Amino acid sequence: MPEKLSQPNIDVYVIIPAYNEEQSIAKVVQAIPKELVKTVVVVNNNSKDNTKIQAEMAGAIVVDEPRPGYGYACLKGIDFLSNHIKPQDIVVFLDGDFSDYPEEIPDIINPILNNKADLVIGSRALGVKEKNSMTIPQEFGNWLATKLIKWFYGVKFTDLGPFRAITWLHLQQINMQDKTYGWTVEMQIKAAKQGLRCMEVPVKYRKRIGVSKVSGTVKGVILAGYKIIWMIFKNL
Repeated sequence: MPEKLSQPNIDVYVIIPAYNEEQSIAKVVQAIPKELVKTVVVVNNNSKDNTKIQAEMAGAIVVDEPRPGYGYACLKGIDFLSNHIKPQDIVVFLDGDFSDYPEEIPDIINPILNNKADLVIGSRALGVKEKNSMTIPQEFGNWLATKLIKWFYGVKFTDLGPFRAITWLHLQQINMQDKTYGWTVEMQIKAAKQGLRCMEVPVKYRKRIGVSKVSGTVKGVILAGYKIIWMIFKNL
């Protein structure tokens, strides 16, 4: 059981970037432990379907970001929270495709609540993955990127997974900038460079609902891979 009850001054917020996730977004929102989370923010990232309606019906606050890009969506969610959140509060990021298990949020936030970490990554590499839930390019890209981070920045990660938690204070401190595919790796690199206490916890992972906008296309795989490698060397 998470120790939120012993941390009365800490609230938990969830940001979910979502692009054309009408089939899955309600499942994601409904699976979030409401007793732990104060606010769920779904960022409707230029969706052409009913993502916004489904998210609102499931109980999320929806904000619109018409500029396409994972980073743009995350930054919009951060901007929305900026008037509602305290430095010690926790922000959880997860995807809107139902590949993550939102009910594992307690495992993600516990190291922060216990003052053992500032940033926690949900590692699919350390957890249990459903067969074919990650493509070969995804697996290789994670392996290569985390190796490079270890070599150049001295911090060991096993995954660049989207399911993660960070304190609001440290999220502001690292000053996220990337607008597209480099978002997750930028956060981990900057956390490493600034000496944040980084931890990974094993998480489960299943096949997403629908087709991935990144790993589901050759163009997406190439662009994401290029951006991740570029981000690693850019921040040296």
